[in-house]
Amino acid sequence: MALAQATKSHETTYTLDDAMDILLTKLDDAIHDMEAGRVQTIEEAWKEIDEIESPDS
Repeated sequence: MALAQATKSHETTYTLDDAMDILLTKLDDAIHDMEAGRVQTIEEAWKEIDEIESPDS
């Protein structure tokens, strides 16, 4: 029986198209959240950003 193996990829190289796709997806999600009344405070946004920049915290 063959075992499946999952590997994490820490690929950090993106093309311009990849970056634009991600950006437009995030903007689309944000617009849908605003239309639905789901918003976050600036403090919550900075906390989320800080967690991305320093995942060890």
